Amino acid sequence: MIERFYATGKRKESIAKVWVQAGKGNITVNNKSLKEYFRRESLECIIKHPLIATDTLESVDIKATVSGGGLSGQSGALRLGISRALILTNSSLRAPLKKAGFLTRDSRSVERKKYGQPGARKKFQFSKR
Repeated sequence: MIERFYATGKRKESIAKVWVQAGKGNITVNNKSLKEYFRRESLECIIKHPLIATDTLESVDIKATVSGGGLSGQSGALRLGISRALILTNSSLRAPLKKAGFLTRDSRSVERKKYGQPGARKKFQFSKR
């Protein structure tokens, strides 16, 4: 039986469930290839960062399920999930991932809308007369 490692990552409203196992470097997101799901090169780069930092790009297969939010939030959630799963495969990978900041949950999210205003910070136009 092949040993698989599971981890989750979150960013904004997005949640990524990630399974990592030894393989040839295939990355599947929601049963689609990485290039097919994330059509922007910048988002692919964000996702591959932890694999490049630990030199595991061609040695592990990744299967992920992402939901909620937009593509940018989903890519950030996937990066955190991959980083956490890589640590489970080999605990010596923690130091380079921690130094690069891939294990920190990005807590930034959208500020709530306030009553009496059109948005979180914006005010309705003021008329003196």
